[in-house]
Amino acid sequence: MKIPTVSGKLTASAAGTLLVCGLQAAGNEAAKDERPNIILIMVDDLGFSDVGAYGASEIQTPNIDRLAREGVRFRQFYNNGISAPTRASLITGQYPHRAGIGFFNVNLGLPAYQGFLNKESLTFAEVLKAAGYSTLMSGKWHVGDDKDQWPNQRGFEKFFGFIGGASSYYSQETSGNDPVALIKNNEPATLGQGQYLTEEIAGNALEFLDEQDREGKPFFLYLAFNAPHWPLQARPDDIARYRDVYAAGWDSLRNVRYRNSIEKGVTYPAQRIAARDETVPLWNRLTYDEQQFWQRRQEVYAAMIDRTDREIGRVLDKLKELKKDDNTLVIFISDNGAQGGNGLYAYTRRTTGPVGTAGSYELQNSNWSQTGNSPLRNYKGKPYEGGVSSPFIAWFPKKIKAGVTTDGVGHIIDLAPTFYELAGAQYPETFSGAPVHPLPGKSLLPVLTGKADRAERTEPLFWERAGNKAVRSGKWKLVSIYPENRYELYDLETDRAENHDVAAQHPETVERLKNEYAQWAAKNDVTDFSILAGSDPFSRPPSRTATPSRK
Repeated sequence: MKIPTVSGKLTASAAGTLLVCGLQAAGNEAAKDERPNIILIMVDDLGFSDVGAYGASEIQTPNIDRLAREGVRFRQFYNNGISAPTRASLITGQYPHRAGIGFFNVNLGLPAYQGFLNKESLTFAEVLKAAGYSTLMSGKWHVGDDKDQWPNQRGFEKFFGFIGGASSYYSQETSGNDPVALIKNNEPATLGQGQYLTEEIAGNALEFLDEQDREGKPFFLYLAFNAPHWPLQARPDDIARYRDVYAAGWDSLRNVRYRNSIEKGVTYPAQRIAARDETVPLWNRLTYDEQQFWQRRQEVYAAMIDRTDREIGRVLDKLKELKKDDNTLVIFISDNGAQGGNGLYAYTRRTTGPVGTAGSYELQNSNWSQTGNSPLRNYKGKPYEGGVSSPFIAWFPKKIKAGVTTDGVGHIIDLAPTFYELAGAQYPETFSGAPVHPLPGKSLLPVLTGKADRAERTEPLFWERAGNKAVRSGKWKLVSIYPENRYELYDLETDRAENHDVAAQHPETVERLKNEYAQWAAKNDVTDFSILAGSDPFSRPPSRTATPSRK
């Protein structure tokens, strides 16, 4: 059966028209549209080695590991290092500045920094809906706070979740914390006392899949869990599964994770582990009470990942129940690396109960996050590998060969073109009478289906947020951290841990990458952050009466 496409110049009237793939069969009965279903699973603040398939032997993630065992993993797959810019690129296939979220979901007064998705950057829901797909979403949005920017207004037919960057996992009545402000199809929704948000995100996705089953067309489900993002809150039974698991401490475990990642094939034996973060205290120098305190935090964090994996298992079971498991592509990624730093006290001061409980507003710190991102360097928010690298797993029975670990370089801007190729949806040049930004990414479908051995890139990849910059071109990676603005150069073929700055040995490469960055920045309306810093609401001292709504 030939797969139809959307017109290259989609008009306003045609934009809402659903293209149905079925041809009239014998007896004048419509043939079923058998194009593949797509499920995109994104988790929040997950470290590179925080699941079993990438090195975390002590966290139980059997469902995610099954997807890896029966599918393909990327050794090198990139995000934008922090939530809103990552989601902007993921949802639109654009670089974040091009989509309007060059900094965060706050308006800094320029189009590239307006804090919500612009109309020239189409969401994958808008494109796939026009191509005849049901478009479903459950979870975290974080790319537009006002109602006209919500998921149902940007192509999703069904939505359950929250709009901002973070949420408690229990209701206000349970936790005494901020209300859990949920939305279901543009209407306020509630989290009942004792309900746990990770479970409700999955539960609503299952409800949507049951409802969609009657529609007779393929679906696209964006399942955006907020776990294991702070606050550290988990089910007591889940926490109990990790009691005393972390007694050996972070210094030992980060090396265990490194060795496991080699064993799993996602790190080459010649690659070294990142140099130890000297801001993190040595585990064996802590007192007994301090060790107990920090163990408990990691037990909760592991429990949050464990519960997310179980909920993913429920979704996979639903696919099998609906007899759609053989015709569904499932992608698993994270929006950035594990949370670093030891601050954000504006949030932790909300805590009213022990870590893990409904009253907790505690967060992950560099100590355990150094383990979570092992063997890579640094954390969320920075363009080092630990901040911008994500697990990437793709599963598609009978279409993707099982047990493949691939080289090459993928990026979240590649997912939209991948989905459009799979769905037979041609990306339009205009939408609702307005010109549409072309897509900078490339489809990964040849790699996923075994037609190519690796994801080859002819164009560099670029990052900029809050003055931090990076360029990835071939084996080279150029990094500059604000406000020092000193250029560092790393050969990722031999040093993915970014231990050895070789800028002084390769000045010509530094200059070439700086020039390529300057061209990209001009094309994407990137503004020097020193100009924007005064308008950054997060650079100001917090109000005594208000807490900023920062992720």
